[in-house]
Amino acid sequence: MKVHSVNGADKMASNKRDDILIAAMKLFAERGYDGTTVPMIADNAKVGAGTIYRYFENKEALVNSLFQECIQKFSESLKLEKLDSTGNVREDFHMLFHEMIRYAENNTHALHFIDSHCSGHYLDEKSKQTFEQFLDFLRDFIETGKQQGVLCALPSDAMIAIVYGAFSQLFRLIRAGVIKESSELMNSVEECCWNAIRIY
Repeated sequence: MKVHSVNGADKMASNKRDDILIAAMKLFAERGYDGTTVPMIADNAKVGAGTIYRYFENKEALVNSLFQECIQKFSESLKLEKLDSTGNVREDFHMLFHEMIRYAENNTHALHFIDSHCSGHYLDEKSKQTFEQFLDFLRDFIETGKQQGVLCALPSDAMIAIVYGAFSQLFRLIRAGVIKESSELMNSVEECCWNAIRIY
């Protein structure tokens, strides 16, 4: 999480907020929303429960703030690559897929948190809108590929499910120690995902 303040008491306050968000993300990812309590978060963040309520009205407000920040960070990591720089859909897919891998490697808990909370009943309208904007970015990429006659004519959301679903499940298995990550594995999975959505 970013620390926006630069010095003094403001920086200390910001660090406490960041500590709360980091502890909450780990617990939400491991235990789920319903299995996580504010006292658990406080204990893991090494702050008093009252401190949490200074930054967040309740657990629902906390999970929504965290979800929005995680989605924003994930989106920004993907958009760092200029997908229209080559005009080559296959090359753009390669860049996008490997940015997803890089994010997953550096944000293990965040990825699991996003995946396990993206359809939660507790998400507010801003969280839903933030997630929808993230999906729109992926949809735009797919629609471009369809228009160029490179990607098959399945609904965009179905193609996102094929690629992102495989990616998400793969990192679940890596996180659980069932599969060992390697560059060879990632390249093969990328090729399989590409073959699943391209026109032959």
